[in-house]
Amino acid sequence: MTTQEEQTRSGLRFPAGFAWGAATSAYQIEGAVAEDGRGTSIWDTFTKTPGKVLNGHHADVAIDHYHRYREDVAIMAELGLSAYRFSVSWPRIQPDGSGRINQKGLDFYRRLCDELREHAIDPWLTLYHWDLPQALEDEGGWPNRDTAYRFAEYAAAVHDALQDYVHTWSTVNEPWCAAFLGYASGEHAPGRREPENAIRGAHHLNLAHGLSVQAMNARRVGGCVNLYAVTPETDSERDLDAARRIDGLQNRFFLDAMLLGRYPEDVLADLPVEPDFIQPGDMKTINAPLDVLLVNYYSRFTVSGAPGGKQSAAAAPTDSGSPWVGSEHVSFVNGGRPVTAMGWEIDEGGLVEILTRVARDYPPIPMVVSENGAAFDDVLDDGRVHDRERQAYVEAHLGACKEAIDAGVPLEGYFAWSLMDNFEWAWGYGKRFGIVRVDFETQERVLKDSAHWYSEIIRQNRRHEPTDS
Repeated sequence: MTTQEEQTRSGLRFPAGFAWGAATSAYQIEGAVAEDGRGTSIWDTFTKTPGKVLNGHHADVAIDHYHRYREDVAIMAELGLSAYRFSVSWPRIQPDGSGRINQKGLDFYRRLCDELREHAIDPWLTLYHWDLPQALEDEGGWPNRDTAYRFAEYAAAVHDALQDYVHTWSTVNEPWCAAFLGYASGEHAPGRREPENAIRGAHHLNLAHGLSVQAMNARRVGGCVNLYAVTPETDSERDLDAARRIDGLQNRFFLDAMLLGRYPEDVLADLPVEPDFIQPGDMKTINAPLDVLLVNYYSRFTVSGAPGGKQSAAAAPTDSGSPWVGSEHVSFVNGGRPVTAMGWEIDEGGLVEILTRVARDYPPIPMVVSENGAAFDDVLDDGRVHDRERQAYVEAHLGACKEAIDAGVPLEGYFAWSLMDNFEWAWGYGKRFGIVRVDFETQERVLKDSAHWYSEIIRQNRRHEPTDS
């Protein structure tokens, strides 16, 4: 028996109908930033600002998915994916962020969905993965309440055009990142360091989520959050408070709003701004009924509230401030675990922890792991990429998914991040998350060993329906 067969037969058996997928985002893969009527996004502006992105990289071409989508869908079919999660570029649909709809933009996503469905791959559409139209940023961006209403109009337009092609919709991808990396630390576009406006932006991203759920009235719609297991470095009062703070701003601020219709009182008390931006009816809107919760998981945080704590290796690639508004004193320390090329600690147990926590602490809701993966320093060796570390990472986290299911978590799918190497935000092209290697000069695609392994896991689970789920 080969090593691959042994690994495949290691007990990773999942319920019937489990969604086996991979995920991408528009700005990271599409390219074609000035074609067919697409407008300018905040990332177009940010990447052209000196010093904002490592090595001055940008995504004008990225991996040219806009022109190569048929080739890319053929790779998905070869892998055996049953689902593909992608995002729509808002400026490709509304170049100015409101008003006129760009038909050529919608036509691209129709073609993509047609291609996916021809290969029996279910399109999972995300409306927003951080590429705000620059015209809306010029009017204040997410700290401006009006942006949430513009987003709802955009969501309705996309839904009206693609509702016959797409059955699972999600609204805002990782609102924590859009708010706090974009408006507090400045690590992400638009690169502002305005902590109080980051809080307003976070609320308006939540509001945009709720308004868009109402505007679409989709058959199956979900919200998407990036969650972290958070551990205090010690049992000291300062470290316990640090863990409460980071868990509050990272996890509970978004989960409580989306699933309970309120913000945690302790988190609001931590913030250096009065919540006067919360208007009557907002929380009910944010708490709009959902059909599925999309959970992105990568790592665990170990934190300390002790003064002068040592920062972890997972630093920003360029100069930036703190995203932890009201808790800037908290340190992120190395918990002694192996790390990825991003400096992120590998801890599959944290995935079990957060999935079981959501199932325990919030109203019942089906879940999917909508992003999970790791960057490593891949090497192309005689036409192959032997990425054993990534394969081990994915296998461990699939084991965590199975453990959560066995514990009663209603988990319905897993999406590897990412399908292909791509533009990795402020890191440019220096970090590779893909299970498919991309040569950024020639655009050649090569399936890594992890892709072949994942394909076999999918094949085994789709061929043999488990007897226990």
